[in-house]
Amino acid sequence: MSNIQTSSHPDDAARRRKERNILLICSSVCALITLDTNIVAVSLPSVARSLHADFSDIEWIVSAYMLAFASLLLPAGSLADRFGRKRMMLLGLGLFSLASLGCGLAWSAGALQIARAVKGVGAAMLLTSALAVIGHVFHTEKDRTHAWAVWGACMGVSMTVSPLLGGVITELLGWRWIFLLNLPVCLCLGTLVYREVAESGDANAARLDPWGSLLLSGGLGCVIWALINANAAGWSSAATLLRAGGGVLMLALFVPVELMQKRPMIDLRLFRHAPFVGAVLAMFGYASSAQVMMTFLPLYLQNAFSYSAIVAGLAMLPFALAMMIFPRVGAALTRYMPLHGVMGLGMALVCAGNVLVAIAAYVGTYWMVLAGMLVTGSGAGLLNGNTQKAIMNCVPRERTGMASGISTTTRFAAIVLAIACLGCVLTVRTGSYLKEGLTGANLPQPAGFTDVVERIVAGDSAAALPTLGNNLEALHIAQAGFAHAFALLMLAAAAIAAVSGVLLFRLMGSRKGASVDAIPV
Repeated sequence: MSNIQTSSHPDDAARRRKERNILLICSSVCALITLDTNIVAVSLPSVARSLHADFSDIEWIVSAYMLAFASLLLPAGSLADRFGRKRMMLLGLGLFSLASLGCGLAWSAGALQIARAVKGVGAAMLLTSALAVIGHVFHTEKDRTHAWAVWGACMGVSMTVSPLLGGVITELLGWRWIFLLNLPVCLCLGTLVYREVAESGDANAARLDPWGSLLLSGGLGCVIWALINANAAGWSSAATLLRAGGGVLMLALFVPVELMQKRPMIDLRLFRHAPFVGAVLAMFGYASSAQVMMTFLPLYLQNAFSYSAIVAGLAMLPFALAMMIFPRVGAALTRYMPLHGVMGLGMALVCAGNVLVAIAAYVGTYWMVLAGMLVTGSGAGLLNGNTQKAIMNCVPRERTGMASGISTTTRFAAIVLAIACLGCVLTVRTGSYLKEGLTGANLPQPAGFTDVVERIVAGDSAAALPTLGNNLEALHIAQAGFAHAFALLMLAAAAIAAVSGVLLFRLMGSRKGASVDAIPV
């Protein structure tokens, strides 16, 4: 008996060490995606000035990546289940590297947008396979709680360093190196994945669903296209209405197409259960009211306070640090509170923090912005790992690829929709304020009014000044309009958080879905 116990200890220690290595590798792969997503935000004004891009171009540089990412997460999850998660991770790292090279060598805004879209394809392959591996390796409640806490902490670390790292690279090396430095990182991660991660998959994986994938990506793409280009094309124009209508129609057709599948990308039966719906709404609300701020806050700090990229990165640290610390707090709170209680608390903090930043935008002081970022970041930290855990717990272990696809599709679809919708708030309100301010000051309306607004919001005031007749008073009116528009944007984000918090608390606490963890798929 003693010999058996003695021999089992080394095996157990080796297994634990292997699991720890896999968790750190997969979390690092996910952190690379988060880092790449958020590091770009600080450099956007520099990109706008370098490539002569307006705000619509800037939105597409962010949205092309997010849209390709969100649209392909579900088919990537199916591919990971079907053909192997390790294989998908290695392919994703290769494509991500090539696209990073294309981004670093881009000669125009259009070229950068295309490279970013290709990068989103690689990121979708990477993230779903990495999350599926974590879900496959850690399947008990205790192990999953620990694994998702570590995963959330890694996301927090990447979010913490990304604004400052982006600012330092942009100021010292130039924005192109933000992308080029991905190449050695991907090489190291690829080596570790090849050596440490065992192949896994689902023997009963669904066949590919090209029609469902086309409808989902096409529908999201058309809706985002309509929202981003509405300010230039006109909200009631035929082009805007056609794009929006076509997008809504394709998204509506996605539902019956999935219902006809024996093993669909999304098992719609899951949406019969209130806790699963609440978990998905929690992810949507968190991403669209908190995580999206990683794109908008650096833009605001550089526009409102004339911060350099490095200073803006430093100013974002309170938000990012809170996001790094509070996943561990959330894991501790789940011992004393139900999961929906912890997530409801997180959403309430996000709402309160966004309101504080909105007030600060009117007052024009960084210290109140700092307080708001701390509160919002704390709430986001509580939500980050727990939203992922809540969704992943709703499906059997062998379908973790599908679950990770649903989770991350929800996250990044919410971000890209929020960027488009809140970007509309920003441009429309800035334009309205500028028009009213110029009229009140008896100043002429510029010929290229829409272009002026787009340049101001993109952070390229130098390009807008000649169109304003080199009138500094007109420029100050435009910048004040941006600050007021940003306050309205933050209030809209706070409203999203409030509604999401109420819904998730009610749905996830519903007794109708008490056995949701045992749903057969």
